[in-house]
Amino acid sequence: MSIFRFPLLVWAGIAILIVSLGLRQSFGIFMLPISDTFNTGREFFSFTIALQNLLFGMFQPFVGMASDRWGPKRIIILGAVSYAAGLYLTSLATDPSWLYLTLGTLVGLGLSATSYVIILGAVARVVPAEHTAKAFGLTTAAGSFGMFAVIPGAQSLLSHVGWQSALQVFALMCCLIIAFSAFMKTNKTLASTSTDIDNSQTLKEALKEAFNHRGYWLIHAGFFVCGFHVMFIATHLPSYLADKGLPVATAAMALAYVGIFNIFGSYFWGVMGDKFNKCYVMTSLYLIRSVVIAAFVVLPVTVDTATIFGAAIGFCWLGTVPLTSGLVRQMFGARYMSTLYGLVFFTHQVGSFLGAWVGGLMYDYYGSYDPIWWATVVMALCAALLHLPINGRPVPRLTVATAT
Repeated sequence: MSIFRFPLLVWAGIAILIVSLGLRQSFGIFMLPISDTFNTGREFFSFTIALQNLLFGMFQPFVGMASDRWGPKRIIILGAVSYAAGLYLTSLATDPSWLYLTLGTLVGLGLSATSYVIILGAVARVVPAEHTAKAFGLTTAAGSFGMFAVIPGAQSLLSHVGWQSALQVFALMCCLIIAFSAFMKTNKTLASTSTDIDNSQTLKEALKEAFNHRGYWLIHAGFFVCGFHVMFIATHLPSYLADKGLPVATAAMALAYVGIFNIFGSYFWGVMGDKFNKCYVMTSLYLIRSVVIAAFVVLPVTVDTATIFGAAIGFCWLGTVPLTSGLVRQMFGARYMSTLYGLVFFTHQVGSFLGAWVGGLMYDYYGSYDPIWWATVVMALCAALLHLPINGRPVPRLTVATAT
């Protein structure tokens, strides 16, 4: 299937992710100005973003269940409202503790309802199973394009109008999510188009089936590492580069390169997942990550190496998403994918919580990011090994259904 023949729902989902994740990935460049405004250490902002990511994940299974039951459109609209409210109220905060509620809780809820789990769950129902990873790769790449498009603009806003006004502009951008959600069909319409939805299976049966599958828990473990990596880098790379004496624009450029190269990387890894064993492709991706991070730590940190690092890590940044979600759909079908992938994504966000928070905690303790950088290398190697024993074949229920 050509990408140009994907249903309109896929393209609406892509547009939603561009806005939602583009805003999210820019939060790292707000660390220093917000910390300076409230005279707090980096751990405070790190913990706020960590809380956001933890709640993002905690809300995800319930939001996924709601989407499976009532369809994605309503969930996305409610999420966009929560997202906008969190950003706007953060801009009005006069006490740093407010950020736990606004930037942490409200934005976390908004993200859970406007990002991958909901969008990919909807896409899974309108795209044939054999093209799932490709479609998921293209959809995942949208978040990266948003990162590339939004971060330079956010940096410009910070420089010209300050972080409060920048967040107010972000809140207005959430209205675009509501507009794009109009193209998301209802759950009943979607259900009739999928070839691997078992409507006779209950949610309780689906959860029991997944929880008794060893591969499902290995997927959880691998995605935990991914969450730790991406949120540590997105949150702390700007501060790390500033500590090395590089210009402020270097961090924005490096993160923008992460975004633009992930556009190609996500689609590439998705295509590879359709052609080859997804588990082995995941192992290759994590091995590449370990090499890229180790090289960045060992080599001198300059504007050039920071840019190259952004491009290299970007190529394997969120390639895990089409592969992981593709594995969940491949193994358990599309009927409860938003729920099952939502649970996996919760584990990812636990990793994100620790990546954002522990990065700041260890910096404040050691005065250096080096220990946490090397920890990410070891974790990448462990994740590469975890995917080797996963049995990615469809569960017997789906095998029987396909045969009949």
